[in-house]
Amino acid sequence: MRPIRLLLCSLSLAGMSQVCAQLRVSNLFGDNMVLQQNTSNAVWGFATPREKISVKASWGSKASTTADDQGNWKIMLATPGADTGHHLLLTGPNTIRISNVAIGEVWLCMGQSNMGWALGNTFGAEDEAAKASFPNLRIFKSSREHWHEPLKQSRDLLAKWSPCNPAVATATSAVSYYFGRKLHGELGVPVGIIVQAYAGTPIEGWMPKEIQADDPRTRTVMENYKKLSRRFSKEEALKNFGRELREYRAKIAAGQTMKNKFKLLAPPTITKPAILGHQYPSHIFNAMVHPVRPYGIRGAIWYQGERNSKDVPQALNYRKQLAQLISFYRSSWHKLSEGNVAADFPFYFTQLPSWNPPQEKPVEGIESPWTVNREMMRLVANEIPNTAMAVAIDTGDAIALHPKNKKPIGIRHAYLALKDTYGKNIVASGPRFMKQSLQGNRIVLEFDSTGSGMMTARPGQPGAFAIAGKDRKWYRAQAEIKGNTVILTAAKVPNPLAARYAWAMNPSQRNLLYNREGLPASPFRTDKWPLFDPQNDEPLTVHKPEKPENYQSRDWARPAMTQ
Repeated sequence: MRPIRLLLCSLSLAGMSQVCAQLRVSNLFGDNMVLQQNTSNAVWGFATPREKISVKASWGSKASTTADDQGNWKIMLATPGADTGHHLLLTGPNTIRISNVAIGEVWLCMGQSNMGWALGNTFGAEDEAAKASFPNLRIFKSSREHWHEPLKQSRDLLAKWSPCNPAVATATSAVSYYFGRKLHGELGVPVGIIVQAYAGTPIEGWMPKEIQADDPRTRTVMENYKKLSRRFSKEEALKNFGRELREYRAKIAAGQTMKNKFKLLAPPTITKPAILGHQYPSHIFNAMVHPVRPYGIRGAIWYQGERNSKDVPQALNYRKQLAQLISFYRSSWHKLSEGNVAADFPFYFTQLPSWNPPQEKPVEGIESPWTVNREMMRLVANEIPNTAMAVAIDTGDAIALHPKNKKPIGIRHAYLALKDTYGKNIVASGPRFMKQSLQGNRIVLEFDSTGSGMMTARPGQPGAFAIAGKDRKWYRAQAEIKGNTVILTAAKVPNPLAARYAWAMNPSQRNLLYNREGLPASPFRTDKWPLFDPQNDEPLTVHKPEKPENYQSRDWARPAMTQ
């Protein structure tokens, strides 16, 4: 009944004060929810200004507060260790009971379309969904929304916590599902996954524009969108949005839930003018992150970057932007949760998978911006504590921008969390480049995270290494694995200075380097040579490959993950 109550509050004109005096909670708080264990969780909502609110939990915790002058309220509710079968009782001018509450581990999963890509559209979906009955793996997923001002809560009246069953799993983000399922199985506690994904969105949209004010590229983006918006009326767009929102709410109130046979009804969005659209800086944050802060979370996983890798200069800027986003999320979540969400909570991100025609040149250049984005992510993972990257170059598709092989990515994120967050004794990532030694005509590369030893994807020597001398011309290298090192030589490079590995849009078909636990090495470079020369290089924009008629995606062979 809660969506209808919210609807009536939103639509009522006559008798507004009487209806809106009702105690309400953010739509994050409802039956089947998961609260983070062993902490104090923020619970918040809306009421009459200065109304007294109390919350009582079935495990014994109590808290009370008074709504502020705008009717907003928030309390911090202490939770014990993992458990199930609880309820909350919220009391004000009316009473709200929230049932079947679980206490466990909560993770936020964010990004663009590949984070949102549903399990039902991936390889092996039918078999996986058939066995996806996990009542204590709970998923909260809301519709795509953006707005030009911060929202107090999502407009999605159908968003709710759902215990995982075959139907829920099929519609859930595949990366988030596999991540949550692995954590749930290994930890043996309830796991809550909050999925916030929006297709085609740049990282600029996922954080407030104010904190990006010193970024020349972001300022240019905003100026360009303002110019594009001159042909459209902002007032007319907002008027149309208001009408569509009223129609959406009326349909929900009448009991309608489906847009068509497959899709739930969703709140409307504005596409034009651009200054109100989903590409504009801060607009995704306003509608999809601001309303869920400061819900109690253990950490976050992130799968975004395609939209910020259209050319090399844009991809180079991602290093600063990703670091800025992580810093802001951590500091603001910590502050708003009154210190209960860690100031350095774990933040794991997905390296961009392989895409475009398979690699042919030893090293690709400015035609390969995704390679540069991968390097920026690798550097962020090295520089910012309590972050890590799930390597994904052995997933992807040469043609499709939305690859169907999402399972390895979700499980690799879970490995990172299981080791780095939960202290499990596992190998969490593939071989990681540590340092190089120059030995005459050889380069010796040293790795850690080699697990029980390094190997290649298939028999034969590693096939994705290249080396260069002082002329900076790259040649394919002969590579030999020896212990925790790889030794590189090339006949045309008698005095090598630098090495690169898997430096291409799609290196997936090279004989990639793994550890025996089945985890791949990340692309990397040992040089610090400029990746773009603004004086002499013209940025090249990467385009979608033409899809052949009747094209069918096929998964790629890769070593099995053994943990």
